[in-house]
Amino acid sequence: MVGRSHARATEPATRHTGGVTEPGDDAMHPSPPADHTDVVSAPPAEAEDVEEYFARIAAAAGEDGRLAVAVEEMPGWDIYPYEIEGLRLKPVQPPADEEPARRGEHAADCWCASGFADADDRLVWSNDRWRLTLSVDTGLPVMLMLMPLAHHDLPSLPGDLAAEMGQLVVAVSDAVEHVPSVGRVQLAKYGDGGAHLHLFFFGRPARMLQFRGSPLIDWEENLPRVPLEVLQANARVVAERMVVHVGGAPGTLGRDAS
Repeated sequence: MVGRSHARATEPATRHTGGVTEPGDDAMHPSPPADHTDVVSAPPAEAEDVEEYFARIAAAAGEDGRLAVAVEEMPGWDIYPYEIEGLRLKPVQPPADEEPARRGEHAADCWCASGFADADDRLVWSNDRWRLTLSVDTGLPVMLMLMPLAHHDLPSLPGDLAAEMGQLVVAVSDAVEHVPSVGRVQLAKYGDGGAHLHLFFFGRPARMLQFRGSPLIDWEENLPRVPLEVLQANARVVAERMVVHVGGAPGTLGRDAS
């Protein structure tokens, strides 16, 4: 164990993805502070690698590679959307050789390189740096996506945009919770498919207590689709509050811009 740790300690530390997503042209690159973590508090050689992590899972799994369903956790919650009888997990697969490439890992290959051509039924709000769009295929009262106009991912987001993003997350959350049929807003960031930063805002239906918490997405996929005109009317509530609190411009959301 000592020999392996020593060998790993001599290798340069790299991100598991192989690198940070290429930032947009407007990114500032200030000099970072000196990094002493490798030699002081958290040497990478002491951190567990993914093979060690997976070995623990494999040891806990049955002969078929399946883990037991933790019925005392989420499946035991009253908000869990599935019945426990007959429920089982898929066998856990070992780690892949490498992380798969995402769409738009480089700015020139991202869909944002050709500009934005939102249909007027989807753009909720925008300013010179950000845009907020509406999902038109959802079973929730409102489902939105916030993203910067310039090509950035979250780990490489410039400081000025990061500060503004915090303010926008607050403003969008407030606006979504003012939609009459929404009880709470949920926020998510995934980024496994696309490298361009995009945050999701889900409006959890008011007083529908089965839909609380993380099972909301499971419910959403099975709910009947909300009509487009209803989604647009709900999104106009968001747009108007955004303009009042952070400026910018509302989208037309299907209405005549004139």
